[in-house]
Amino acid sequence: MTIIINLDVMLARRKMKSNELAQHIGITEQNLSILKTGKAKAIRLSTLDAICLHLNCQPGDIVEYRNDTPDET
Repeated sequence: MTIIINLDVMLARRKMKSNELAQHIGITEQNLSILKTGKAKAIRLSTLDAICLHLNCQPGDIVEYRNDTPDET
């Protein structure tokens, strides 16, 4: 099981820099970087809400689930 964070993709689509988003949503650039690289253990719903608000997107645009286990048939 793998959770993929597509924040860098959405930032590129919106032509917004990480430091700009961090300032808008009230977190440090360091914490945003941890989130972008997938190293975060959790994300607050209020942070996800703020990201979606400022990037004009849905949570599913940011967070993606991929099942990496092979199918058993």
